[in-house]
Amino acid sequence: MTELRCPCYIWSATETEHQKTRMAGIMLTASVAWPLNAQAPPRLPDVPLVSVCIVNWNNTSLLRACLTSLLHHQQGVSLEVIVVDNASTDGAPEMVEREFPEVRLVRNAVNRGFARGNNQAAALARGDYLFFLNNDTEVPPETVQGLVAFAEEHREIGLVAPLLRDAQGRPQLSCRQAPTVRSFLSRLVMFRWAGFFRRCHRRFRGRDVDQDTTQAVEVVLGAAIFLTRQRFAEIGGWDEQFAFGGEDLDLCARVRTRGAIIFHPALEILHHGRCSTRQCGGPAFCHIRAGMVRYLRKHGTPRLTLALYKTLLTLDTPGQWLCCMGQYLWRRVRGRHRQAQRSLAVARNLGYFLRHGLAEFWAA
Repeated sequence: MTELRCPCYIWSATETEHQKTRMAGIMLTASVAWPLNAQAPPRLPDVPLVSVCIVNWNNTSLLRACLTSLLHHQQGVSLEVIVVDNASTDGAPEMVEREFPEVRLVRNAVNRGFARGNNQAAALARGDYLFFLNNDTEVPPETVQGLVAFAEEHREIGLVAPLLRDAQGRPQLSCRQAPTVRSFLSRLVMFRWAGFFRRCHRRFRGRDVDQDTTQAVEVVLGAAIFLTRQRFAEIGGWDEQFAFGGEDLDLCARVRTRGAIIFHPALEILHHGRCSTRQCGGPAFCHIRAGMVRYLRKHGTPRLTLALYKTLLTLDTPGQWLCCMGQYLWRRVRGRHRQAQRSLAVARNLGYFLRHGLAEFWAA
């Protein structure tokens, strides 16, 4: 095996890997490895201060808006943008090449997932800071400068995350308490109607967090995460065992061992939200359920407790499907067509999980 070694990452040219990375016009097969406690190399004087890392899949219009906000609006600091495209078929990589030639573009031949895509981008990053950003976000002017200023003033922290707002300007779930099995049990039909574990779920959903105060929290949403490249190297990067869902929970859990996770609502970012989830539908729903189990297992949930949760959720899912279908019919009769379509979408995801997702869920 031929290895092309660079600081903090390894490019392995092997026939068994499928990741295709376009660098300087040369197609290389890439396997990113972030060794635990790696030392990030020093930044040279002529390289950017911040590296923005974006993973994209079939979101041309939103990706364009995101890149425009970063590159055509004043952000107050030197930055580079790295986009890892996971085999989009809607023309997104061509749009990046044509409209944003300054962006460093990685084109994967297959969808390698969110965590691995972020690691690919981080391996190419040159800045002192890494800004992991969803492709369905828009960054107001001077926001990146604000994140840098806060991080420079509080060097002891693990990471900082801004407040997220939706397209209507409403604050989104931006931070929360780390989940437990009880947090997820509260959403089962058999427990929800009785009100069991409701407070656990409320804390997990961040309902008790003051959205106007800068504070240390346990978890922030993975849509916008800002940390030093050194801190990222220390924790070993994103865990690529997470296909889609749970990877931000895991990252935050590992960052907390190095420093506080700070929610900083004085800085805000527009986040359209759930775009990839809506496109993927059932497969994304299955990955998220499996990802939550993988997170619980990795971070200390006893094996017997986890087996009990898997059993209860599996048995409860048909009941959830029936409830959603009943809700769909009732809303449709009442003329609430938009809400009815949402109920139908959830029912379809539940049905897909029962047909195709149980194996992945139980193996997680």
